[in-house]
Amino acid sequence: MLRVFKHYIPYAVLGLGLVDLFALLLAGEIGWQLRAFQIAMDPGHPGGRLVPLVSFALSIWLAMVAVGAYSSEALLSVRIAITRLLAAISLGVIFLSLMNFLAPGATLWRSNSLYAMVAAIIIVIGLRLIVSRAIDTRNFRRRIVVLGAGRRAERIRQLALRPGCGFTIVGLIAMAEGPYVVADATPRSGIANLARYVVERDATEVVLALEERRNALPLDDLLRIKTTGVHVNDISSFFERETGRVDLDSVNPSWFIFSDGFTAGQRLSKVSKRIFDIVMSLALLVLAIPLVALFGLAVKLGSAGPIFYRQTRVGLYGQTYDIIKLRSMRQDAESGGNAVWASEDDPRVTTIGRWMRKLRIDELPQSWCILMGDMSFVGPRPERPQFVDELQARIPFYAERHMVKPGLTGWAQINLPYGASIDDSREKLEYDLYYAKNYTPFLDVLILLQTLRVVLWPEGAR
Repeated sequence: MLRVFKHYIPYAVLGLGLVDLFALLLAGEIGWQLRAFQIAMDPGHPGGRLVPLVSFALSIWLAMVAVGAYSSEALLSVRIAITRLLAAISLGVIFLSLMNFLAPGATLWRSNSLYAMVAAIIIVIGLRLIVSRAIDTRNFRRRIVVLGAGRRAERIRQLALRPGCGFTIVGLIAMAEGPYVVADATPRSGIANLARYVVERDATEVVLALEERRNALPLDDLLRIKTTGVHVNDISSFFERETGRVDLDSVNPSWFIFSDGFTAGQRLSKVSKRIFDIVMSLALLVLAIPLVALFGLAVKLGSAGPIFYRQTRVGLYGQTYDIIKLRSMRQDAESGGNAVWASEDDPRVTTIGRWMRKLRIDELPQSWCILMGDMSFVGPRPERPQFVDELQARIPFYAERHMVKPGLTGWAQINLPYGASIDDSREKLEYDLYYAKNYTPFLDVLILLQTLRVVLWPEGAR
């Protein structure tokens, strides 16, 4: 995987993205040439239309990122890939139409855009059909040797069996530990030279998956492997890279302390994030007024009670604040005064509230909290104090998610369905910790783009 601004991107996905971007540039040029031929016009030199071609390609390519055209399900299913590619091209053309109104010289003509869109559909979908079979081949997979044969090693082997996995296991070594879970692992005593064993299997990485590391690290073996040029990794960092989350079953406080990350407090990133939050929250508040007024009227007519709902949540450094949402539940949803987890098909949700939750419209008034600085557009989902007290007592490292501002959307929200239990919260925390550890403006942009996918395909809305 390639690490871009602290975020891991599989080489195959990065390569496919670059191929798609080039294909979209080609589609824009084809559209221009076809229109020029149709009206008997000299097409001119491509350099003279570079800005319109780039704006066409980038708009549709960013829309592809936003709708999840590079997600694992889209890479494994041609049907899902085609559906999302068509959605991306449609969204890109809508954005280009708006851009054409605001900055006519920066986009293709409308007639060019029509031809370019058709060419993009044919070329990009055709490429995806051709490339989709190559994404999961061994040529794109890293070759790893796992040191260990216990429960952790078995977890790595199960991860390798997942569709779309980016690595293949070429060796499992049972070190001087027990009990063994991987029965077919090769005993270390049967390997004369472990470094040579790794090199002969053309391994690119060795993952240390010992159950107990105290006084058990094979330092001589690891040193010799390292000097051969093969990367040596611990299981916690390996899982972080492969899954996009911090694995709570393998990490410990020292890993958090000595690993890289947790630099969200850097001045430039902090200032730029706050400026973005202020500008975008002001714009969203202005643009959302008609929509909030319309649904607010529907809330009032649909059930008794106030239009807006205020609730205390835990924010940065554990400080509490009040969020504002359009009310989506009955007024007596928590008549006993105790906090209650939301559930799938929650009977407390009103009819109009169900639609607002699917489209995330009930969240729009939280733009005020962002403007006031209590929240950010991107960050962990804020929880209620009653839940936080319980979760901190039962889940390790839960308090660390409060080292960044809560957000309207986040890494956990785009990767998991809505969670409503201790186990769900633990899994969400793994993604929240990944975000807090690896935050960059690049990751924020990626999350904001991917949020569109969640809105269009609301698998987890409750």
